[in-house]
Amino acid sequence: MNDRTPLALDNKRDALRARIEAAERRNAERTLADQARAAARSAADYTRAHPLTVIGGAVAAGLVIGLITRPGRRAARQAGEAISGAASSATAGARRGSSRIGQMIGQTLGALAMSALEEVLDTARAGQDRAADLGHAASNRARKLTADASDAAGAAADSTRDLARRTADIAAGVVRDVRRKTGV
Repeated sequence: MNDRTPLALDNKRDALRARIEAAERRNAERTLADQARAAARSAADYTRAHPLTVIGGAVAAGLVIGLITRPGRRAARQAGEAISGAASSATAGARRGSSRIGQMIGQTLGALAMSALEEVLDTARAGQDRAADLGHAASNRARKLTADASDAAGAAADSTRDLARRTADIAAGVVRDVRRKTGV
């Protein structure tokens, strides 16, 4: 059997197709791995540059996740009741004639707590924005990979059709030669 038989051509075509698909997979994986490394480096750099922001974002995310769950809501309600009770006590104490310095310290601590809470919320919003941007970037990359895969599949289909035409031409030539040589 020579290398021009349809079976041999099918085997070669299948082997070539498998090699092409393996190479495309390796290239796609390499690209995604490079992107993952770059994202990790970027996250590490941001964390080194803004450690308090990252910690605040983590705390805010923990609070949000905690408030979503039933035990977290129960704990938040109890904390709110405790804070409300403490505020009532402080107000009652201030009315009973506490010192002016004590009142100022209480007001300052309240303002600092509100400022810290606002900063945590701002950090959480910034984290949400960055996560949305990352989601959009991943979506765009996925669309591009899909388009590239579609183009590659179209090219493979075109080359397969061309190979089938050439194979048919070769087979017709072989049949003509055999008929001519055998006189059929």
